[in-house]
Amino acid sequence: MQTRPVDWRDYIVSDPHICHGQACIKGTRIPVAVILDNLAAGVSEAELLQSYPSLTPEAIRASLAYAADLAREQLLPLTG
Repeated sequence: MQTRPVDWRDYIVSDPHICHGQACIKGTRIPVAVILDNLAAGVSEAELLQSYPSLTPEAIRASLAYAADLAREQLLPLTG
């Protein structure tokens, strides 16, 4: 089953009056960084949805799309 691409701009906002301007899921106080940190730590989508009832699968995909756009825009020095 193929899902259609998500435009993260439909799901992610930054408001200086909410969470100190951190990128958050629209209509919530859930920072995108929290979603990404949890996914990176191995937390499943199902667990995230259970922990954050206002979160949707589309918002999780939007968070990943947002991170991908950031990775394309900013080069970080990689050592190793």
